[in-house]
Amino acid sequence: MLILGGLLLGGAIALIVYTLLSQVNEKAVVRSSLRQLEGYEVENVRDQELLAPITERALMPILGGLTSLGRRFTPVGYVDGVRKKFIYAGQGSADAVDRFLAIRVVTVALVPLVFIFAFIWNPLRLEGMTQLAAFLLLSFALLAGPDASLSRKVEARQHQLQVTLPDILDLLTISVEAGLGFEQALDRVIVAVPGPLSEEFARMLGETRAGASRADAMRALEARTNVPEVRSFVLAILQADTFGVSIGRVLRAQAEEMRVKRRQLAQERAQKAPVKMLIPMVFCIFPALFVIVLGPAIINIREAF
Repeated sequence: MLILGGLLLGGAIALIVYTLLSQVNEKAVVRSSLRQLEGYEVENVRDQELLAPITERALMPILGGLTSLGRRFTPVGYVDGVRKKFIYAGQGSADAVDRFLAIRVVTVALVPLVFIFAFIWNPLRLEGMTQLAAFLLLSFALLAGPDASLSRKVEARQHQLQVTLPDILDLLTISVEAGLGFEQALDRVIVAVPGPLSEEFARMLGETRAGASRADAMRALEARTNVPEVRSFVLAILQADTFGVSIGRVLRAQAEEMRVKRRQLAQERAQKAPVKMLIPMVFCIFPALFVIVLGPAIINIREAF
């Protein structure tokens, strides 16, 4: 009887566990199937929140808290300047600005930890001015690093726009002189020459097709790029539309001018190279040469006296 009772109890427990597991599995299958349906809305708020990935549910509140903290303690106008830089870098979304502000809060909060690392823990056993210099260097990297990285991205994108603009203008001039309209020529250029400038032209065409005038779309293009060459191109096209000048002639003149500016930019960078090379030569190469050349002579002089 005891064996029979144990078997019945074990069978009942196994049946209950199997029923619960099957229900859980069925709910998971139903939930995964419902996620694939368009327009599905979960009535339960908890189930609706659980549909989001765990990374989003765990990280987004932390990111939101850091972003609000960064907006609260940043100087007036700093957030607007960061937003403009992200637009110039081709990342005009609000999420990018929020992530940057969260990173800024984290880097500022790491400065006290660097102080503890350098002066209290001090695993490298630094002393005196070396210890202070290491702390100042790490603190400066944490405080100025994010802004410097963002400015570097803006400069790299603007340089790429400056370099690719003459080639795009050449192709645009050929397309317009072949009989295409300005917008049709831009479509050809966007397909033939991928890159950030083609992306900006594609956005400009999208704005014009959405109902904006060509002048407003091109002014918005100039504001998003903040490049003098693009500004000159936009002003030339707007003047051609205003005064009825042939766009092909204006484009050819702009292409020649942009090629001259690109050549001048390359010459300017080449002339700056010797000045930039002077710093590592003075502080890195010359000391090693002096040690090799003058070291034996100094040793001989000390031994002689």
